[in-house]
Amino acid sequence: MMTSRVSRLSALRFRTNTPLYFNCTTCRFYNKDPQSITVRAVFQNIKEDVNMIVENDSALKSRFEVVLYLGLWATCTYRIANYLYLRYHLKILPKLLTVAAQIITGVEIHHAAKIGPGLFIDHATGVVVGETSEIGSNCILFHGSTLGATGLEHGKRHPTLGNRVFVGAGAKILGNITIGDNCRVGAGSVVLKDVPPNCTVVGVPGKIKPHGNNNTKLSNK
Repeated sequence: MMTSRVSRLSALRFRTNTPLYFNCTTCRFYNKDPQSITVRAVFQNIKEDVNMIVENDSALKSRFEVVLYLGLWATCTYRIANYLYLRYHLKILPKLLTVAAQIITGVEIHHAAKIGPGLFIDHATGVVVGETSEIGSNCILFHGSTLGATGLEHGKRHPTLGNRVFVGAGAKILGNITIGDNCRVGAGSVVLKDVPPNCTVVGVPGKIKPHGNNNTKLSNK
């Protein structure tokens, strides 16, 4: 069963032609003075989200179908709420947008989370991204996945995902840990410790298996 999971994960394509960063606090969006963040930058990130869906969802028959994806609705709402939070230091309106998105899509992304361009939330329902979570470029989250905390601690308490990370259905990544670039977290796995780049994690608790090669571009062939 583990072998079949890994083979399915290997079939996904991840884009490498966008600016990449590991620590979201240093990316082209978050390293700016909040007063200089523009609406154009927000829509550029949304465009990257759409491109990620088009390139990785084989069920998509037309580019126009993406407007029906609840995962895209959730990420768009998050990006608007995050912009209002960063640019204007609003608290109530971003929270209301987060709650509205949760009710409509079943996805809860805290407006203060730091998420790079090219996020694809497939099947949407049940995804939770905590307040201090950081997600790099071109990542995929499947339904039921959680980026959560392990207790009531304050400060940085949620995971950091690198670039091109895949998180399978029902996977739980908990605590202030780091998942390296090009990692894959199998469905139903529970990850409680750091994972180095170019690894697959499967099981409860998650067992780490390095990839057979270090290529950053995965093929669907």
